[in-house]
Amino acid sequence: MASDVVNDITDQNFEEEIESGEGLYMVDFWAEWCGPCRMIAPVVEELAGEYLEKGLKVGKLNVDHNQATSARFGVRSIPAILFFKDGELVDQVVGAGPKAMYENKVLEHL
Repeated sequence: MASDVVNDITDQNFEEEIESGEGLYMVDFWAEWCGPCRMIAPVVEELAGEYLEKGLKVGKLNVDHNQATSARFGVRSIPAILFFKDGELVDQVVGAGPKAMYENKVLEHL
């Protein structure tokens, strides 16, 4: 589900992409079978494009294929959007919501 502005995050590249990075990283924990995950996917993509030049990096992590990272952060319900700043978890939003809810978190941490 990666695109030009959304990276594919896995158990294997999580440390390199997120924990070793600088700035704000928004990671969407999702699954193909999850209806609410599909509902917010366009919002995640929009935010990635709108805030790219302001320093926001966005990734998607499929919980079915990357269970170690999901378990490590206690992701039990999806969609779950986790925000990492300079490699540290700083915030999260669980469940589907309006774009403004996610955007407010981005603005709070940028």
